[in-house]
Amino acid sequence: MFYILEGTGYDIHDGERYEWQKDDVVIVHTDSAHKHYNASRTERALALVLKAKATWMYLGLMQQGRGGPSGDGLGPREDWTRLWTPGATGKKKIVTPADTKWETTREGRMRVITSPERTDLRGNSVDLYQQEIPAGGRSPRHWHMADELVYVMAGRGHSLHWDVEAEIDDRYYARIAERPSHWDVEAGELLYMPPNTVHQHVNDGDQPLMLLSAQNRLFKLFGYDSVAYLDDIPSVTGERAAAAAR
Repeated sequence: MFYILEGTGYDIHDGERYEWQKDDVVIVHTDSAHKHYNASRTERALALVLKAKATWMYLGLMQQGRGGPSGDGLGPREDWTRLWTPGATGKKKIVTPADTKWETTREGRMRVITSPERTDLRGNSVDLYQQEIPAGGRSPRHWHMADELVYVMAGRGHSLHWDVEAEIDDRYYARIAERPSHWDVEAGELLYMPPNTVHQHVNDGDQPLMLLSAQNRLFKLFGYDSVAYLDDIPSVTGERAAAAAR
């Protein structure tokens, strides 16, 4: 998945062309022979690449790599697409800002780009959203199992991370660290939150803190698809909190 930070251009995926521009998200589908092209001769194109590749490799999906002829002792070519989910080729590969909308949620002002609910998209392993935290604001202290990458698009602030350990008795219990680690962030930096970490983002500047968050969706397919909110942001209380939770 490519978030286009600057420029205009196009991709070639399995021989098909896909145009893109700034703030578009380009989905390179599973097992796609692909190339990226900058449409300008004078201006650079810049993209942020997001993938759950470590998990894919752990699952034994090692077929991705550089192209070239296959080795000896193999039979004739077969159609690889027989392994894909039926109907996958008809789904969208480019997500533009017009395809999404900003909403007020329990985590604040957010724009969901890809998620399990977006069944019209050909993205399967990464959930992507954009979040805006106003000056002096913060996100709620929350907890989910999936690991997460956050790219700071604008502003400055810090992120608090509470480690979590499992205690196994008659059932599983979580023990959350009493003190968090503190991570300062600013525009252009990338923040990583390991799996099973309670965290919270705080805006330390006088301008909005704009974050682009990518979560590993594969955790959700393993049964960890909940977010536990340990508090609310100051502006979301009472009836608004209940409505956001719904």
